[in-house]
Amino acid sequence: MEYTRLGSTGLKISRLALGCMSYGDPTTPNAHAWALTEENAGSFFRQAVELGITFWDTANVYQAGTSEEFVGRAMTQYSRREDIVLATKVRGRMHDGPGGEGLSRKAILEQIDASLARLGTDYIDLYQIHRFDDETPVEETMEVLHDVIKAGKVRYIGASSMYAWQFAKLQHAADLGGWTRFVSMQNQYNLLRRQDERELMAMCEDMGVGLVPYSPNGKGRLARPVGEQSDRSTTDKVVQAFDNDYDEPVINAVQALAGARGVTMAQIALAWVLRNPNVSAAIVGATKPHHLQQAVEALSLELSDEEVKDLEAPYVNHGPAWY
Repeated sequence: MEYTRLGSTGLKISRLALGCMSYGDPTTPNAHAWALTEENAGSFFRQAVELGITFWDTANVYQAGTSEEFVGRAMTQYSRREDIVLATKVRGRMHDGPGGEGLSRKAILEQIDASLARLGTDYIDLYQIHRFDDETPVEETMEVLHDVIKAGKVRYIGASSMYAWQFAKLQHAADLGGWTRFVSMQNQYNLLRRQDERELMAMCEDMGVGLVPYSPNGKGRLARPVGEQSDRSTTDKVVQAFDNDYDEPVINAVQALAGARGVTMAQIALAWVLRNPNVSAAIVGATKPHHLQQAVEALSLELSDEEVKDLEAPYVNHGPAWY
């Protein structure tokens, strides 16, 4: 495993993060049907520890909080709390009350305590806002995030998937108020979704904000030839809505290079993301035994400038970046 610092901070993280959206009780309201139960998820937490993947990412909304519960118990069963860099998120709807969603002071103070209880810990290493909240003043959000840091409940704060102007507005509010700035951005970034490069990612580079992109293999579409389906892609509307006619040439380019290099398509897609010098770590979801091992192997997969050119040439900018 390779380790690095998260953006310009002193926080040391593994270059791969275990994405935990795939874990949680699939019978809970609005849960993903393909989510793994705790019994089936255990082997992936254990494998992550064995491979040195110490950066784990979840969210309060994943499977109605049960993902956080699984993560919390796995930390103590397979590792130690102090050895894991724990990340979770806040914003999505957890219940119908006024503190059940959003980034208001009431919501964040309620949801941070709920996440801590489910995770079985008294602090979160990286607390991320799960998209922008246009119904809450940015000053209110940044001040309360600063407060939870000062209360010792959070070590660092990050953001996820938004327009560059929204992120700039939040950071500016923090500067004006003398509050803590975001140190990371978790955005979708892969060979099929590169819309953030010109604005959001360029701004993060200028600010010293570390990138922690999710879905490096494009919701699985970059991991298999065009037309092949997985259990998730046959049931997940988000994945199905992701498909676009513009993507086929890019997928074909990944398949061709994977065949030429004798590696998997997912490894090519991941190596391309990790090649970006502003990417601190890439989030990898794992539901099959080979997923994490192959992701680790991709860390040493170097792509030539010519290979990168061939991969990027078919891309056409289209659609929002965060679906």
